[in-house]
Amino acid sequence: MITIIRGAYILLLSYNPCEVFTYFNVEEMHGLSLAECEVHHNTPDSSYIAGWCNYVPKANKDYQKGDPMFIYINLTRCKDDVTTFGHIMHELMHLSFEMHTDEEEIITWAELEAHEVFKIVENEIKM
Repeated sequence: MITIIRGAYILLLSYNPCEVFTYFNVEEMHGLSLAECEVHHNTPDSSYIAGWCNYVPKANKDYQKGDPMFIYINLTRCKDDVTTFGHIMHELMHLSFEMHTDEEEIITWAELEAHEVFKIVENEIKM
């Protein structure tokens, strides 16, 4: 699992979506489960998780704005630049809605951050 702290959130990258559960040391979180992940084939066209934006799991499950968040990108699903950027932008829009209230601010932050995250993902895939 590649882990990068991006200020307001944790960026997680891997080729195995089940690693999100092991990273946070949980069997289930936010309606998804490690057991279901383990039986689902992870291919460039299908996976249990292609991308994910949510709160970092905690014992007290009462989440609220301002709690730490993560974004996970399944590198297996990053089969071309357009698809990759789409996955990244999709997850960053979820996060931006949690961080901002103004429509233009929501979209602009997600777009600018998506450019930065795309560079990171592109670099990891080429390694």
